[in-house]
Amino acid sequence: MCKATMNRLMEIGALLAVLVCTLGQAGAAELHVVSSGGFAAAYKVLAPRFEQDTGNILVTAWGPSMGDTKDAVPQRLARNEPIDVVIMVGYALDGLATQGKVIADSRTELARSGIGVVVKAGAPKPDISSADALRQALLNAKLVAYSDSASGVYIQNEMFKRLDIQDQMKGKARMVPAEPVGAVVARGEAEIGFQQISELKPIPGITLVGPLPTELQKYTVFSAGIVTASKQPEAARALIRFLASPEAAPTVTESGMEPVAR
Repeated sequence: MCKATMNRLMEIGALLAVLVCTLGQAGAAELHVVSSGGFAAAYKVLAPRFEQDTGNILVTAWGPSMGDTKDAVPQRLARNEPIDVVIMVGYALDGLATQGKVIADSRTELARSGIGVVVKAGAPKPDISSADALRQALLNAKLVAYSDSASGVYIQNEMFKRLDIQDQMKGKARMVPAEPVGAVVARGEAEIGFQQISELKPIPGITLVGPLPTELQKYTVFSAGIVTASKQPEAARALIRFLASPEAAPTVTESGMEPVAR
């Protein structure tokens, strides 16, 4: 084969590669995703891999699974924001499915996360080895913080009652809206903080003392679902399948959560 012919074939090959790339980009789906903070650490690692593997583009926003803050998932849906996939606390997602805002059969459990206890970096670590030890640590603390999502609701409405300290905690325990609890503790605005471990691990300036004692631990399951108004339901299903896949499991574990076995 002559050199001129070879050069011509190489030029044609290059043009075909550009054409395939262009067609792939033209057919790519743009998915709008809203995730709660509990799954954020894993999602931030997995999202670029999904984009690279599929050519789809993820436009991501963050917000709590419940509550009245403007970024909360229910409030976003009430404003009819263009959202394709929500990743949030499982029972809160079930409520949206009941309301017809999320496709019920798209609900997929991704991972579960336990609640952790943190203090400011360098501060003494309280004893939380048992329910009695944690009770004493909370009574000794001047200010305690917890989130406005599932873990905080449990702390406020159930755990304090189980420890029989709900009255003692009224003046020094506060729910933190729309901000990681770890950031509040890092600034020294609370001595002890509670939140899902996966949400605490990425925050600088704090020390993870450990998970709640076994007898008090409450796991939160994070699930994904397709918003009923999604314009890209097939691409949305592909994203959810990937996030729940065995390939994603090591990243989920590294983030401080436990993948849901399938």
